[in-house]
Amino acid sequence: MATEALVSFAVERLGDKLIQEAKFLKGVSRQADRLHRDLRAMQCFLEEADKKQEEDSRVRNWVSDIREAVYNAEDIIDMFILNAQSLRINFFLKCGFKKLINRYKVGKKIEALQLGLLDISNRREALGIKNIGEGRSRSFENQMLQGLRRSSPHAEEHVVVGLEKEADELVNQLIGGDLRRRVISLVGMGGIGKTTLDKKVYNHRQVMECFPDCRAWAYVSPDCRPRDVYMQIIKQLEKRYLIVLDDVWSCRDWNFLAKVSSNDPDCLGNVFPDGGNGSRLLLTTRDKDVALHADARSTPQEMQLLSKQKSWNLFCGKAFLDHVDADRYPPDLVQLGREMVDKLMTVLNLSYIDLPSYLKPCFLHLSLFPEDYVISTRKLFLLWIAEGFVLSAEQADQQSMKVTAEVYLNELINRNLIQVVRMSVNARVVECRVHDLMRELAIRKAKEQNFFRTHDIEDPLSSSTSNSSLFSSKWRRQSIYSDMERYASVEHNTPYLRSLLFFNLRHEICRFSQLDFIGKCFKVLRVLDLEGVKVESLPSIVGTLIHLRYLGLRHTGLKLLPLSIGNLRSLQTLDVHNLKQVPNVIWKIQNMRYLYMEGQKYDIPLKIDTLENLQVLSGITFKQWIQNNSSKLTCLGKLKLEGRYELASEESSFPSLAMDSCLYLSKLDIKGHMQKLSESFQFPPNLSQLALDSCRLDCDPMPILEKLPKLLTLRLRAESYLGTEMHVSANGFPQLKVLQLFELSKVIKLNIENGAIPWLMQLHCQFSTRISGVDKLSNLVEVKIVIDSMIPSFSPFARFLSTYRSRKYHLYWDHSWTTNRNGQKEFWTRRRKASDCQTCAATGLTSVQNSAVAVEMIGPIFSRWDSTQEKGS
Repeated sequence: MATEALVSFAVERLGDKLIQEAKFLKGVSRQADRLHRDLRAMQCFLEEADKKQEEDSRVRNWVSDIREAVYNAEDIIDMFILNAQSLRINFFLKCGFKKLINRYKVGKKIEALQLGLLDISNRREALGIKNIGEGRSRSFENQMLQGLRRSSPHAEEHVVVGLEKEADELVNQLIGGDLRRRVISLVGMGGIGKTTLDKKVYNHRQVMECFPDCRAWAYVSPDCRPRDVYMQIIKQLEKRYLIVLDDVWSCRDWNFLAKVSSNDPDCLGNVFPDGGNGSRLLLTTRDKDVALHADARSTPQEMQLLSKQKSWNLFCGKAFLDHVDADRYPPDLVQLGREMVDKLMTVLNLSYIDLPSYLKPCFLHLSLFPEDYVISTRKLFLLWIAEGFVLSAEQADQQSMKVTAEVYLNELINRNLIQVVRMSVNARVVECRVHDLMRELAIRKAKEQNFFRTHDIEDPLSSSTSNSSLFSSKWRRQSIYSDMERYASVEHNTPYLRSLLFFNLRHEICRFSQLDFIGKCFKVLRVLDLEGVKVESLPSIVGTLIHLRYLGLRHTGLKLLPLSIGNLRSLQTLDVHNLKQVPNVIWKIQNMRYLYMEGQKYDIPLKIDTLENLQVLSGITFKQWIQNNSSKLTCLGKLKLEGRYELASEESSFPSLAMDSCLYLSKLDIKGHMQKLSESFQFPPNLSQLALDSCRLDCDPMPILEKLPKLLTLRLRAESYLGTEMHVSANGFPQLKVLQLFELSKVIKLNIENGAIPWLMQLHCQFSTRISGVDKLSNLVEVKIVIDSMIPSFSPFARFLSTYRSRKYHLYWDHSWTTNRNGQKEFWTRRRKASDCQTCAATGLTSVQNSAVAVEMIGPIFSRWDSTQEKGS
């Protein structure tokens, strides 16, 4: 369960508050500090106790008591700080007396809580669970579950649905390819059918003919015991071999099995020798990292979930052996079957239990999002940070928190708990979603811990449910999928709610403009996300939410923010766009780290150079930036500047881009008319990503930009350059890996000298731009050409591509046609991996030589491209 992690985060937050809010805690600081020490002492028992909750209800109840105690401690301290702040603002003669009363009440609450903690400690010993780390490693139920999952190749499934293509691909990998010993991995979430597919392939006729003497099957399990696995294998092995390792859970387990040290007394030598005879290992795992660790040169095969119809067909084949129409059977039985198809919770629970403690709250948090909802990873990272789920190695190192959050996400993806929806050009996840089954698991686990409550649009605030059950005071988070006006009109009994997220699934325009109930009912709120909810104004009472860390107002239609927003001293993230103007009170929010305010209508002064913790600043205008002392923004890592690009006057142009004092600035996005490009030494010294949009530069930007020593990604878009030619000199762009040139309507030629852009991997451009020197880019792996089908030279180029049948080109490159969001055709070609094209072994080329040959094969395409351009012109 996630209790250990949730409690740890809560205890850490409590400790931070004792330091940060010392001035407000005056008078109760000693009691609060002792409470914090007591909670930290209890925390020591939680890691092992968390693991035993699944098997012992006494432990589960005990852990639940600790969780509630920590939550109560947070509530007491937060409410005390809130009241102290209120008394400080509303000062009058009786204020001192009220402060004394407030301290007395809080002191009594802390004393009561400490007595409760003492009782929890005593009950732990009385219940005989003081040695929580000792005893059985698994419960009887878990052992039974492992027994049910234990696999054998001889019990082949006779009813297999939807795995034909996957089986054929696996068979080809097992019997084909080079003669080195390879590890072929099958990756997928628990219960998806990996073992079933393994059995099908293991007993396939072609596989049996290829490995007639030596085939072995070993079940590994979460409790990997190498000697047991070896004994299973030794009994079955002789010569050229095929070994199936079913259910390998971790890289550590693989190391135990295949790479144990010869100094290990349990080592049986080189367990899986590579005799150069075409031996194969077929491995199944839930974690993609395990597959890549086992054999980095082989591409893991990732299984996809069956559709609901195929799942139903599979159930019918199992339950109704005569395969007749299932409609002939009683409706109750059919309904039961459909429920069984939809719910694999028992098996999926193993994947959850195996999660490290720091990932469990992040996984549970995904339950807040609606079914099939596409989640922005940028937003997800900021929510996790605001919730306190992401802790850097040193908590003061705030700069690394988004990086850590991205690591958490990738780990959940590799464990097949999250699905990738969209990737960026530099292979980072931009959007993701949670499969229905995993979301159901997250919801079930979250409800067990009062982690959250959702209100669905299908049954918004049902009148059949009492308010007391609808709005439990113990809930910490709520997500609303229903009509906001109806939600606002209900009596709320969740004074300690920490997160409130709205999802306007029907995309209705909500005319309800008064949001006062949020400030009145949820006074210790940390996260408020109103994205997509159409509201007319934000009430000033929002400024009383002094614990608020995240405020999401994107796509709300808001045009103005109240001046009271400057009172949100804990706010870390403000996400809003298309305001008429941003109130000049942002400078007061000293904890601000992520400020998104794109699309300001009026360019009024905005002071931001007091925000020393600011890491992302997106949407500040050129004029606002110049009026601030940027050298004070010592933590700034990402900056997006916007200009009055609809005006062409000199006043609206950006005169200088001197940012050399911004030492941590690595990502820069500039949108708007610029007078000229600054010299390379005036750019941030650690700049790695640069985007220029609508800058309307008259001079070729390449001679300046190619001197940026650490630039990895360059995007020139939407008339950022008005000239006709660009030139990259030898040794230019020493580190650049991604180059994108889009909507540069006047650029007809890009010349790349020999030795320039040596590490370029991705080239995206438009058909109207002729590029010379591509055949010298030996590290190029992807080319995307955007084509306007109306241009005269498109047809001959398309005909050439359709008939280009160079054998070597097709050995090295895959290509396809796609249509982008603007309806334009895109020719996309990507170099195959060396392990796929098999040309190194066939030709005797080294990997370096192989790369050069591969790029040469695309040369004729660009030559033909040039010739069609000349004919078209």
